[in-house]
Amino acid sequence: MLGGNQGDVSKTLSATLAIIEKELGSISRVSPIYQTKAWGPIPQDDFLNLAIQLQTLFPAGLLMNKLLGIEKQFGRKRAVKYGPRTLDIDILFYGNQSANSELLVLPHPEIQNRRFVLQPCADIIPHFVHPKLQVTISKLLAICPDQLDLKKWN
Repeated sequence: MLGGNQGDVSKTLSATLAIIEKELGSISRVSPIYQTKAWGPIPQDDFLNLAIQLQTLFPAGLLMNKLLGIEKQFGRKRAVKYGPRTLDIDILFYGNQSANSELLVLPHPEIQNRRFVLQPCADIIPHFVHPKLQVTISKLLAICPDQLDLKKWN
């Protein structure tokens, strides 16, 4: 999942996709970009988000470290939780693997609670079954408690 709400986010997302494709693996699917209000307690600009499906040979922890490096290239600062950011990259799933470390929790623990995550995922992997919840992405979207407005961005 890629997103941001500071600077030229569209340009940042495009450049990030190119870096990921060049350095980390093959992007097999890309969702549309969605615009949504910021999720969380801090007033800020709307976010643009998209989901990708990546085929990679990197193990999950190393992949996350590399993605964090890409975030830094684009000026990501982690000053405030849920605060504004130039680029945010999350690994939502890594196949059916589980992980629970300071660096990475898999599957991402908030997927089922965030429409801005579920909608782009439903566009590219609607029938994928969440390995812990045992429910498809499309079903999670249908029952998601998050009612923030989401619109395709062009």
